[in-house]
Amino acid sequence: MKKVRVTNLSKGNIILDEAEVADNFYLRLKGLLGRSGLPPGKGIVIKPCQAVHTVGMSFPIDVAFVDKHNRICYLIERMPAFKFSPAVKKGSFVIEAPAGTFSKTETVSGDEVKLEEI
Repeated sequence: MKKVRVTNLSKGNIILDEAEVADNFYLRLKGLLGRSGLPPGKGIVIKPCQAVHTVGMSFPIDVAFVDKHNRICYLIERMPAFKFSPAVKKGSFVIEAPAGTFSKTETVSGDEVKLEEI
């Protein structure tokens, strides 16, 4: 599976040291299901994606919807288990991170992100 580092270009810091890229039907379908949590600095990038859910998960996550210009267009911090996000029509892909990651990295809507293959 392809992995990327997720950098916040607007803030000049790293959001995730390592994120798996879910870019086919099976990987997008599976997402984070079956995991007991996410270690700090780890996450998943789902491409393409305009909506997510946490049904079947047992832990909260931070979710960033990113547009085609690599700018965060919608942010959900600490999305609890068994919830559905709104459909974000501008969204091109989603970054899912451990709950609290966006506040620790001062990531906000409008920030530009970069995915760098590792």
